[in-house]
Amino acid sequence: MIIPRERYLGKLIAAKGNGLVKIVTGIRRCGKSFLLMTLFHQHLTCNGVDERHIIELSLDNRKNKRMRNPDVLLEYINGKIQSDGLTHYVILDEVQLVEDFVEVLLSLMQDKRLDVYVSGSNSKFLSKDVVTEFRGRGDEIHLYPLSFNEYYTAVGGDKRDAWKDYYTYGGLPQVLLTESEEKKIDYLTDLYELTYLKDIIERNHLRNQDGLRTLIRVLASSIGSPTNPKRIENTFQSAENVRIKDSTIRDYIGYMQDSFLIEEALRYDVKGRKYIGTEMKYYFADMGVRAAILNMRQQEETHIMENIIYNELRMRGYRVDVGMVETWATNAENKTMRVPLEIDFVVNKGAERIYIQSAYRLPNEEKEKQEKRSLLSVNDNFRKIIIVYDDIKRKTDEQGITTISLLDFLLDLNSL
Repeated sequence: MIIPRERYLGKLIAAKGNGLVKIVTGIRRCGKSFLLMTLFHQHLTCNGVDERHIIELSLDNRKNKRMRNPDVLLEYINGKIQSDGLTHYVILDEVQLVEDFVEVLLSLMQDKRLDVYVSGSNSKFLSKDVVTEFRGRGDEIHLYPLSFNEYYTAVGGDKRDAWKDYYTYGGLPQVLLTESEEKKIDYLTDLYELTYLKDIIERNHLRNQDGLRTLIRVLASSIGSPTNPKRIENTFQSAENVRIKDSTIRDYIGYMQDSFLIEEALRYDVKGRKYIGTEMKYYFADMGVRAAILNMRQQEETHIMENIIYNELRMRGYRVDVGMVETWATNAENKTMRVPLEIDFVVNKGAERIYIQSAYRLPNEEKEKQEKRSLLSVNDNFRKIIIVYDDIKRKTDEQGITTISLLDFLLDLNSL
């Protein structure tokens, strides 16, 4: 089964010949090698590039072990360059296995005959800051696990059945190719324990492994809930009877972000047009990994739906914040007081902005009014959308708020 990953392949194609090193990043096992070594390779050959002009190496292959020596690698690539003056495409998988790989890539960039593409699969390479190593000479293409659109295109069948499997086991390509539930769970559990967790611990030389494990479980069990390191510290002490400083928790969360296991959404004061630094939300890159962390428990569809919407927005290239807006209300004593309201997502792309609410169901008028309240408290003309789990027809009310169904949003890439 070949999943075309058209969104990311298109980015690679658009970046051809831009003079930068194309760096494919993303959580481990999300398909970076397949994107470069299969899909992009096929694109090149189908568009007339001779195989002699594609210099491709999988550096984790035992046969290529000697290529991990930077001088041997540079000599090998130089020996492959034809004398016809045409562009040669250098594709290096697991490039972090090469000693001083940053220097190697910077050296390759100096040869105008070469167009360079790399990927890597450990946390040393996957650090979100790796592009800065190239001092502005790297072009990052971040690869996410399969979107629901990609997943459903591959499996077909009943959409609701596909949705249930997707939010339970996630979008890592190997999971899609694994048939039984037991094997899916085993794969995800082993991947978390032996790959993701091990990478974070070894890269950062962590001694308190139990503390890291507990923190990851805490974040996995509270996706979509506002929190901060100090609050998590208190949770550790009260619920886990464990003492971990908030500064250590902040470091651990940073390590998880560096490995792309989680992303952080900051809280944004819509009317004040400023970030509120006291709390933030964390979302997991893949729901299957998150489920494995919690031993396949806590499959609450409301929070999972919010996490998947967040991931979809990020895949579509939006910057995503959690919105806060204040309004006024009268209490039982007839006193006017400020009431903070949350907007699930404030998304931006260039000059475009959209306010989005995630609502599992809108069973009655009162619930619908409640979900719209924060959106109506925003005094600007940017679009306002409610995404609801129910299978409803898209509609826009007289106040300009559009309501669309979750699956229509996920399956239609132009739904926004």
